Amino acid sequence: MIKIEMDSGSGFCFGVVNAITKAEQELDKDDSLFCLGDIVHNGSEVERLSKRGLRTIEHEEFSKLKNTRILFRAHGEPPATYLAAKANNIQVIDATCPVVLKLQQRIKNAYETHPKEDWQIVIYGKIGHAEVNGLVGQTENSAIVVEHIEDLDRVDLNKNICLFSQTTKSIAGFNKLVETIKKKINPSVSFEFYDTICRQVSNRIPNIRTFAVRHDIVFFVSGKKSSNGKALFDECKAVNPNSHLISTPEDITPSLLKGVTTVGICGATSTPKWLMEEVAKELEKIASVTND
Repeated sequence: MIKIEMDSGSGFCFGVVNAITKAEQELDKDDSLFCLGDIVHNGSEVERLSKRGLRTIEHEEFSKLKNTRILFRAHGEPPATYLAAKANNIQVIDATCPVVLKLQQRIKNAYETHPKEDWQIVIYGKIGHAEVNGLVGQTENSAIVVEHIEDLDRVDLNKNICLFSQTTKSIAGFNKLVETIKKKINPSVSFEFYDTICRQVSNRIPNIRTFAVRHDIVFFVSGKKSSNGKALFDECKAVNPNSHLISTPEDITPSLLKGVTTVGICGATSTPKWLMEEVAKELEKIASVTND
C-alpha cells in the first residue's frame, strides 16, 4: 500500500491569495478584467481564471488601453505604470502584496533621503523580474540590480551603498552578498544593508526539506516560470534526490512508483492547492493499478 501525503505548508502565500481573491471578486461584478502580467506564475491557475474572464496582457498592450479596468498583481508595479493608468482613465485594482508595497516605500524613502551624488541604491534580486522592476522604479530607474556575486562589478565599491533585497530571494544568498561587500568595499565609505526578505516565503525552505526527506519519492508541483518554485525544488532535490518537478498530473511517470511506499506532494508559493489535490488523485489511481 502506497501512502500519499500532501504538504500542508505548500501552496499560495498570502500575497498570491490576496491577488486571486481580488480578481475573483472583480470578476463576480463583471465577467471581464485585464491583468498586467500573469497573476501568478502557474499556467494551470492562469488558465482557470482566464476561463472566468481574466485577460492577461503585457506592458506593450497596456500602453494602448483606455477607459477600462486592470488588476496589478502581487509583484507590484513602478510609479510610471500608475501614472499611465491615470492618464488613460484606467481603473486600477491594486493587488500588490503588502510586503512588497512596504519595501517599495522603504526604497523610495531611501532614494529621497540619501544624496544621489554620494549614494547608490543596490537591490539583490533577479534582473527583469516583475517585483524588481517595481522596486527599481522607486528610484527613477537608477538602482543597481545585483543577481549574483559576480554582478558586483556594476557597483562602485568606493561609494556609499544602501542595499535591499527582493522579497523572495534566499537569506543565505543575501548574507553572502553582504559579507562579500563588507570585504571588498572601501573602508572609508558607508554600507547600509536591510534584510527585506519575506519570512513567509523563506521559512518554507526548512519546512520543505523536512517534508521531502521523509518520503521515498517527492513530486514538486510548480509552474515553469516560477522562480520560487525552482528554488524550493532545488531544496527538495538536495535532501531527496528522488524528487521530481511537475506542472500537471499528466507529467507523472507511473513507473516511478514501483517499489515506493511513501509519496510526498509539495509545491511553490505560486502553486494552487487544487492542483496539488489533482496530482494526489492521479497518484492514487496509479497506485491502485500498481498494487493490483
